[in-house]
Amino acid sequence: MPPYSLADLDFDLRRALPPAEIWVGSGTGTVAPLPATVCGVGGWFAPPYAAPDSRLTISLDVDGRRITDGGPPGAGDRGILAAGGSWRPDRLVRDGTYHQYGDGELVSLAVRSTLTPRHGRPGYILAISVRNRTDRQLRLTVHPELSSTRTRHVPLSEWGWVPPGPGTDGDAVTVVDSGLSTTLDPGGEATVTLGVQAEGKIGDPAPDGENTTRQWEDRVAQALGRVPVLSTDIPGLEQYYRRSLVSGLVCWWDDPSFVTTPFIATSGLDGGALCAYAWDTGGYAPNLLSLMLGDRVVDLIESMLQADLTDHYAIAPDGTGLGVAYAYSGWSLVALCRAAAAERPLDSKLIRRMYDAQLSLDERFPPDHQTGVLRDYGDQHNLLEMRGAGWEHVVASPNAERAWSLETLAELAEASGASLPVAELRESAQRIRDEVIRQLWDDESGWFRSRHPDGHTELAYSIQAFDALRAGACPPAIAATLIKQIRPGAFLGDYGVSSVSAEDEQHYETGDIDWSGAGAYTGEAPQLALTLWERGESELAWDVLRRVLWMGDHYPYFPQDHYCDKPGAPASGRRANVIAGLTGAEAILTGLAGLQPRPDGSLLIRPQPVAAGTVELRGLVYRGRTIDIVIAPDRYQVTVDGRSLNPGPDGHVLAVLPRSADQLG
Repeated sequence: MPPYSLADLDFDLRRALPPAEIWVGSGTGTVAPLPATVCGVGGWFAPPYAAPDSRLTISLDVDGRRITDGGPPGAGDRGILAAGGSWRPDRLVRDGTYHQYGDGELVSLAVRSTLTPRHGRPGYILAISVRNRTDRQLRLTVHPELSSTRTRHVPLSEWGWVPPGPGTDGDAVTVVDSGLSTTLDPGGEATVTLGVQAEGKIGDPAPDGENTTRQWEDRVAQALGRVPVLSTDIPGLEQYYRRSLVSGLVCWWDDPSFVTTPFIATSGLDGGALCAYAWDTGGYAPNLLSLMLGDRVVDLIESMLQADLTDHYAIAPDGTGLGVAYAYSGWSLVALCRAAAAERPLDSKLIRRMYDAQLSLDERFPPDHQTGVLRDYGDQHNLLEMRGAGWEHVVASPNAERAWSLETLAELAEASGASLPVAELRESAQRIRDEVIRQLWDDESGWFRSRHPDGHTELAYSIQAFDALRAGACPPAIAATLIKQIRPGAFLGDYGVSSVSAEDEQHYETGDIDWSGAGAYTGEAPQLALTLWERGESELAWDVLRRVLWMGDHYPYFPQDHYCDKPGAPASGRRANVIAGLTGAEAILTGLAGLQPRPDGSLLIRPQPVAAGTVELRGLVYRGRTIDIVIAPDRYQVTVDGRSLNPGPDGHVLAVLPRSADQLG
């Protein structure tokens, strides 16, 4: 039996916070409900088809009385009234009620719509169930009205950050039905099924809906088959973990026309960012993504390497490079390579190509004017996309990540036999770390400066400084100084972390929460917690992570960014979902539970108990071993294939031996 079923991933829509437009995907297409309706349907996408302006509205005729759906607010008869519902990966269920007297007679109906995107065909299925709550027979007719729009045909190479707009060059949108009229006996119920699709791509609505569910069942079994199930007595943690996993699942596309199957989009549910950014894909949850993809993670790495990272930050669904060079791309891909190498031996040629890509990206950015060791990573187009001058040009991060990448490439070369200059890579990495501190650390302020080409420097209190800490660039005293900034009123809010310290008057703002303050990109809070766990700062790490547990109760999947001083996210202008939502589960697995996969195939585990309660992770599958971890406030236990293992003197459990030991044994 798979560890998770679709029913385990249900979400109660009554708990949803903005962004209020909730999408549902099939793996080849997505669709959204029409806001403020029980049955209405809005835009949909099924590459290469885009129909963002398509609208399906519904009304009912009951014994000659017209009942609307989505009427204006106010008292009295306003049509079908929303009464909740549920989301799960394969469908969106909305409940409604109608209870009104007219002409001396009561009409009382329970209405339920089930919206399912088609898999393998453009369009969706809408099933409308109506139950008669009166004691007399009712004659029912469902009236669908489809807007007179056409699809837009958008080549796969053009699906970038911005969702495609409407157009008139594609197929007409049509609707088919299973019959619109019926008689409802007292207490009786009937279902009308509608199929909306591009003309010429006609399917059978009911079987198409069942096919989508089957595809999702297979996807969940494949993607989560080796991922452990979490149970705990800590309020909110289990839901947060599950919703984090779902955030990865809804980025999973299995259209055979895409460059890889599956294709892991950065976002995609709302038609935007149906492309794969190297930074998001490899930089936030590489170990978890490797678990979910299995051997197919290598295909993802290959597809990224085939694009020219010196000119592009992402690949479109067909593998075409998009955008400008991004400063973090090399580090992100090396991180994904390291995670992939832990579970399977990587070909030495792949490691060499990764090395060549890292060097090419380094050469894309000019050396600094002092020693030539650090790199000038350009302005906001290549970095964080803040709206003011700040963390730009010669910066601690990603220069520190570049050092980590070179060190890791040396490690990967030793594991794979790739003929790389291992000693030289390690020496270069150390020089970079030394120069990050010598050139950019400011003792007086206790923070890193960023230096512009004209010599001007900025003290931008960006959360990116903690990535330099994670990359190993900070000696103990500097690390301690940085960590002191992780406090309420600076980087910590009641509901998360701020991408810029609230104490930074020059750079903090509330309009661009992604990277400029008042909130952060969704992967940042759990990654900060992970950084602290990796340094043994368990209490502070938990203090950071607990601040975002509310998200598991209020989102079916995590949005691009969210506020830190209030629960919620911007209602518009951002992507509805993001692959970095996986970072929450990554932080729990590799931080709290202390999983440490190594390129030699070994797995060390060093859990870090929290006073808040007990956490159990059962069913982790790593290189064919099944691992269970129990973490109580005062102890932990690691079991491999049913056998309990004792920790070594340093607290680590060697759960899986290196591949070389397997070969010897």
